Amino acid sequence: MLSFFWLRCLLKMVKENIVVPEEILNFCCNGLQGSTSPPRAQEPGEEVPGAMESPSPTRNPTEVQMSQLVLPCHTNHCGELSTGQLLKWIDTAACLSAERHAGCPCVTASMDDIYFERTISVGQVVNIKAKVNRAFNSSMEVGIQVSYEDLCSGKHSSICKAYATFVAQGPSGCKVKLKPLTPQTEEEKIEHSIAAERRRMRLVHKDTLKDLLTGSPQETAELETRDGSVAVPAENTRVESVELVLPPHANHQGNTFGGQIMAWMENVATIAASRLCHAHPTLQAIEMFHFRGPSQVGDRLVLKAIVNNSFKNSMEVGVCAEAHGQEMSVSRRHINSAFMTFVVLDEKGRPRTLPMVTPEPGDGERRYREASARKKIRLDRKYVVSCKQTEVPLSVPWDQSNKVYLSYNNVSALKTLIAKANWALAREKEKVQIYTLEEDKFLSFRIEMLVCITASQAFALLSDLRRRHEWDKHYASAELIQQVDDDDMIYHVVSQTLSHENKPQDFVILASRRKPCSKGDPYVVAFRSVTLPTHPASDSFTRGETLCSGFCIWPESEEMSKVAYYNQATPGYLNYVTTNVVGLSSNFCATFEACEKFLLKNKEDLIVRL
Repeated sequence: MLSFFWLRCLLKMVKENIVVPEEILNFCCNGLQGSTSPPRAQEPGEEVPGAMESPSPTRNPTEVQMSQLVLPCHTNHCGELSTGQLLKWIDTAACLSAERHAGCPCVTASMDDIYFERTISVGQVVNIKAKVNRAFNSSMEVGIQVSYEDLCSGKHSSICKAYATFVAQGPSGCKVKLKPLTPQTEEEKIEHSIAAERRRMRLVHKDTLKDLLTGSPQETAELETRDGSVAVPAENTRVESVELVLPPHANHQGNTFGGQIMAWMENVATIAASRLCHAHPTLQAIEMFHFRGPSQVGDRLVLKAIVNNSFKNSMEVGVCAEAHGQEMSVSRRHINSAFMTFVVLDEKGRPRTLPMVTPEPGDGERRYREASARKKIRLDRKYVVSCKQTEVPLSVPWDQSNKVYLSYNNVSALKTLIAKANWALAREKEKVQIYTLEEDKFLSFRIEMLVCITASQAFALLSDLRRRHEWDKHYASAELIQQVDDDDMIYHVVSQTLSHENKPQDFVILASRRKPCSKGDPYVVAFRSVTLPTHPASDSFTRGETLCSGFCIWPESEEMSKVAYYNQATPGYLNYVTTNVVGLSSNFCATFEACEKFLLKNKEDLIVRL
């Protein structure tokens, strides 16, 4: 009853504009929580009743969580969340995460491919989690996971996963050098390690498209649609729209919000896609894109979209954003370009067959061919890069167009194996340690030892498979059959080991080398099987395959390195592995001791190319 008495007194004092002393206010609040005694000092370490729990000590300090209830104002005509609105939320969460690490304003530099797995309906909740995976000099990669939650059924499901690159900016717009990020959990260590590979893949993306177009035919497709009617001229799908950038469209730095630009681009792209199919299309994927420059409040953003090409069940729409001020005489600034893939679903949720497109002469034909090339690249990336390791076949066909993604998959698979936390020491003999990792249907092993050699020297010697027979008795020969680039080579390896067919085994192996991206990173040499048309399986050999293996070399000091060999054993190799792990054979230890002697013998004569 005392607390209600004080509450009536408090309300009267507020009504009469009387300043309420802080002590009385605290006493009233405590009384409303059921306390009738005066407030007391909080003891050290004591939890405050009703206070929100603090984040877990192991939680990434850059992690940002956002939950948004989908309201009618966020949806399209079907009552589904607008993809443009989702992109705005994704960009906001990612930016806040980046700024947590940088401690200063950040701008969106690029966004990797986004594949939308399903739509979200009004009344459901969008949950977004964003955290910095790795910081480079002035840029950082932010990983974003998006899921939806049905409040009535309690069901949760994934929507998409994205990677965005942000750049930190100082007061005058200059770049800011970022502090390094130290990963804590196994998942964070994997993402931190593979972030360097994703960065490498972004930098060569344009070259990959250019190489693919160089070797592709120049002819466009026939001008008949799939149902026999006349093809739709691409000009009929063209859209142009202008937006005035107002203060609500700008972020806290005064620049146009990156998510807002993406939402406007998605809007005009959807209109262009609708003009081709005369239906309501669904956005399925967004191609990797880069922001070329900023725009500010007061700018006019001109957005243009056109259908570049249509395939059987999907179409690619190209969209660009340009900015200019009030004066039309000033040339427009290119802000962003993106390529979006749309599908049209029937009442059962199945993709409909789409009419074909007649490209415009000149640039239209170029965009038409580039759309076909981008579709192949998307399929390669989704098939090779996005698949789980257990879903990728042992030998993937290698060609010029997918070399970047096979190299990425090769190195990232090894780095993922390296970052696993539950390795167990199985055997130790003198300086050699053997560790095992039992996971799903794979048994992996790791052999490591300290060697008196610099990491760069060990890296140069172990990355050349042509010299492996000098220390590994299982290798009869290794022939370099293709020098892909400075970091990737393809070898034909012949083994001394006989198969169950009593024939020697041979392998076609992609070797991918990586020097440290930053201080503290190891040298990595990754191996995996690939298929080459020029080297099919032969009757003289039993074709063997390796899923994931390679070396990881850490510098311990100026003259000492830790050399570790990893292998994810395939079924045909399993008996040999388990025999060594349990101590019934010493082949592993003997081979690694021979490796040490090889390194020590050749380190003085080696000229390391830095």
